[in-house]
Amino acid sequence: MKASNDAWSQELGPMIREDWAREIDIFETELRLRKQGKFDEKLFAETRLRRGAYGQRYDNGLRHDGIAQQNLAFPEAPTKGPMTQWYAPGMMRIKVPYGGLTPQQLETMAELAEDYSDGIAHVTTRQDFQLHFVLIEDAPALMRRLAAVGITTREACGNSVRNVTGCAIAGVCREEAFDISPYARALTFFLLGHQDVQDFGRKFKISFSGCAHNGCGLANMHDLGMVARTRVVDGLTQRGFQVFVGGGLGAVPHSARVLYDFLPVEELLPMAQAVSRVFARLGEKKNRARARVKFLVAKLGDEEFRRLVQEERKVLPSDPRWTAYLTDLPEATEEKPSKPGSALASTTNPEMLPWQKSNVYAQKQEGYSTVTVKLPLGDITAAQLRALADIARRYTPGAIRTTVEQNMVLRWISNSDLPALFAELQAAKLAGAGAEGIRDVVACPGTDTCKLGISASRGLAGELMRRFSSGDMAIDETIERLKIKISGCFNSCSQHHLADLGFYGVARKVGAHTVPHFQVVLGGQWSENGGAYGLPILAVPSRRIPQVIERIADRFRKERQAGETFQLFIKRIGKVSIKQMLDDLTAVPEHASDRSLYSDWRDPREYSTGDMGVGECAGEVVTRIDFDLAAAEREVFEAQLLLDSGNNDAAAKRALRAMLQAARGLVRLSYLDVPETPAVIIEEFRKRLYDTQLFFDPFAGGKFAHFLFSAFERADEPADQRSAHHRVEEAGLFVEAAHACNLRQGDRIAQSGLAAAT
Repeated sequence: MKASNDAWSQELGPMIREDWAREIDIFETELRLRKQGKFDEKLFAETRLRRGAYGQRYDNGLRHDGIAQQNLAFPEAPTKGPMTQWYAPGMMRIKVPYGGLTPQQLETMAELAEDYSDGIAHVTTRQDFQLHFVLIEDAPALMRRLAAVGITTREACGNSVRNVTGCAIAGVCREEAFDISPYARALTFFLLGHQDVQDFGRKFKISFSGCAHNGCGLANMHDLGMVARTRVVDGLTQRGFQVFVGGGLGAVPHSARVLYDFLPVEELLPMAQAVSRVFARLGEKKNRARARVKFLVAKLGDEEFRRLVQEERKVLPSDPRWTAYLTDLPEATEEKPSKPGSALASTTNPEMLPWQKSNVYAQKQEGYSTVTVKLPLGDITAAQLRALADIARRYTPGAIRTTVEQNMVLRWISNSDLPALFAELQAAKLAGAGAEGIRDVVACPGTDTCKLGISASRGLAGELMRRFSSGDMAIDETIERLKIKISGCFNSCSQHHLADLGFYGVARKVGAHTVPHFQVVLGGQWSENGGAYGLPILAVPSRRIPQVIERIADRFRKERQAGETFQLFIKRIGKVSIKQMLDDLTAVPEHASDRSLYSDWRDPREYSTGDMGVGECAGEVVTRIDFDLAAAEREVFEAQLLLDSGNNDAAAKRALRAMLQAARGLVRLSYLDVPETPAVIIEEFRKRLYDTQLFFDPFAGGKFAHFLFSAFERADEPADQRSAHHRVEEAGLFVEAAHACNLRQGDRIAQSGLAAAT
């Protein structure tokens, strides 16, 4: 049911964690302030990104019709970020830690897709959900409905720790060292909103894998990747992780380096915190193209980065959360099946046989299977979400996970239930065979909805799947397990570097016209946690990519040596040979003689790059002090609202909190770990900013600091309308003085840097 934000706040309030409810209230206030023009545009953009509200193609109000750019008429309002119209629909990214979901959460996703989106939920390669065509003013209600079922969108985008991914068959895998799920969950919620992860120059991605040899966790391509392993010490088995750091794809792919060969599980959380602090302190902030941790690791070198992390670990203030979750570990790992295990019955159903071969995995627990539900292009309708929730309740203990290949898995299915489950999936049109093979093409949103998309990745993927399904492109045992991954640009959201056959969108100028192309990337390695990256060969017009695949597949069939993988085959025959084989496909006829290559898949317009916008992948680089001061301003605004409602005591207290927030922000510039205890903030503020006169106004001296000191001394006194009014006014002036102090400090640092340089 679509209702107002206020209605959902009242309806769901008791069901939402107090801290999450407060965060959503804050976002709603910031949204209101921005609409009134009282919240900085760039700061609001980064704020909404950190709440999961992302931009979408055409939200700058422009659309190219193939001939010229046209204006889209949105009502006038302040922007929600640079070149981003307020009323233009956007995308909401929803974090699903290690892909774990319940049937109730699936049903909520169905309701949200219907009420706020286009009726379709999209599973991403980071195990998130994405809903497109969402209006920003619906975001608070959407967030509350998610929070009521235990899901948050916090830090789903922006310069933050993104969704922590994990092996979708953790706990049931036959090859894992142990179940990584509780560790992934603990690290997710330890870092969520943690003060040490708020000052990154770019995003930070974490993954967990239960074994070294499969591709479920892809540790090699992550900023921080954990691979479970055990060792025996004095006859006792210890759990730990091999830790990788500095991996990443994008335009410049880097393979991760080993940070620790064996890190005991007790050290997992503090190690991640120490890495975060090193990244926040030393990572690039100005040049976004080199701001990922992979560049910092490459610049410092493995040994120096490791030394810095170890030094940081030594000075971390102790935190009981580092190991508290380990106490409950036996219960956390126990996922109880809803039915007894049973033998796998043979079937003669010709439709079920290929599905059973490709989509059913025998769990390490005898008598049970995990089933992969293939989602074409990662899409699932609201009706299918509800059907899948019912199926999960009927056949599993509610054990559902999304996968990094844009699918879902159902776990703990008693083998004798497989025929009935298959029939129900068929009825819901969710029983497609060929999961995670060549029929299961992975694609990012591309030019459908992404501002950065150059070529139609989903259009091409859809066409390939149609040809595979219809038999227009032949599939046999030699190629059926190959992986195809397609990105709309070089940013590798589909993880094309790790595919056997990878493609990413580029454009080529032919005369006065532009032709959509895909760069062909061959020979990536999905196994061994994304063990190797494919090699770019050449760019081919988008419409001819099916021919590329047919030629390469044919040659692989004919020339493959016994036992040779596709990756080794590509390496053996070499780039020169492949390029020669495909060169004729790169020739483009003149526009006047043949226009067939001048449009992209599933887009009737003549191709242009005129729809590309400014990416919001990492948002603007906004410093921690900017966030602290913006939060203080918002608290002053809330104090004003409380004052207007006659709640004088609450208004006075909120005003003091605003001043403490601003003061703490300034103190943190020189003392990162200052606690939130008001008395300590006052003491440190006095020592570092008042006694040194750094806070002093050039004309008013220390006057504004005395507003804070006085308010703190009188914090327990009841406030009447007059005293509360004064307190709110003083808080506003104090926050302004904090802004001025921050500017002076920035100028002083810049001048000292200039002096040092000269």
